[in-house]
Amino acid sequence: MVTTAEEPAGETLGELGEGAVLARIVTRLPRSRWQALGPGDDSAVVAAPDGRFVVTTDLMVHGPDFRLAWSSPHDLGWKASASNLSDVAAMGAVPTALVVAIAVPASTPVSVLEGVADGFRDGVDSLAPGCGVVGGDLSVSEVFTIAVTAFGDLEGREPVLRSGARVGDLVAVSGVLGEAARGLRLLFTEAVDGQGAPDAALAAALRPRTARQLAPTPPIADGRLAALAGATSMIDLSDGLAIDAARVARASGVTIDFDSSALGPDVELALGGGEDHSLLATFPPGVELPGGFRAVGAVRSVLDDAAILLDGTPHDASGWDPYRGWDRGRG
Repeated sequence: MVTTAEEPAGETLGELGEGAVLARIVTRLPRSRWQALGPGDDSAVVAAPDGRFVVTTDLMVHGPDFRLAWSSPHDLGWKASASNLSDVAAMGAVPTALVVAIAVPASTPVSVLEGVADGFRDGVDSLAPGCGVVGGDLSVSEVFTIAVTAFGDLEGREPVLRSGARVGDLVAVSGVLGEAARGLRLLFTEAVDGQGAPDAALAAALRPRTARQLAPTPPIADGRLAALAGATSMIDLSDGLAIDAARVARASGVTIDFDSSALGPDVELALGGGEDHSLLATFPPGVELPGGFRAVGAVRSVLDDAAILLDGTPHDASGWDPYRGWDRGRG
């Protein structure tokens, strides 16, 4: 049987069946104000006010993306919503709808999926009011998996791409840097038993210091504000500041030079830590930075074929890679 940080019990998915489980879940999900037709038919119908929509998708898989011993069901729904909403925001769009597919073992208590649904509801209501879950699917799998597709409205604007950064632009970040990675490091060092396996009780005691990892709170509204302020490029910081900034730099044909004094006390963690889901954007010189954005560097001409500089010196552009960063032996 699946266990989680909250150790829920009761009727399992296998005992209830898909129809009864859906009936228990759907009423807990948030409704989208763009929704013309929601759950219950073969497809949902969602308004696209300016004739276009942005769309993105993301997976969360037990093992490389989360540990059931550390994350509550509510955490999983919140984090799955946050990571997808942030990708929509990074295009300068307003999130409008989510479609959610979940595959879990049949022995999973239905209360786990109820908790996941509550996490989606609270995450969406907190981070992107008006957005909602308009449909999805349930299936059986030995590995707990959540797949989300998110949609967004550009409100008549052009999308903010990774390829628009220009030499002389200001580089700015909204949100935290390195906090999720700091929390993950703490979980792997202090929330494991003597054999190195994840320990739910130890994780619970660390919750005040690991919340940024387990249930991130990205600045979703700042994506729209950045677009309105004239952002020339933008990206969601899911894999780490350095690697995501390098993606912008390479797409734009420039180099991004970070000011170490603007990155906090642990510069390497700020550059290399992933899963903060903050926003990195570039702005024309002289623009008043919107929302929670703060300056962290500048866009330069390409130097020594380097995508990233730190105080003018080439720096490694590494970060999270699911094919390289997951150690199966660590939980």
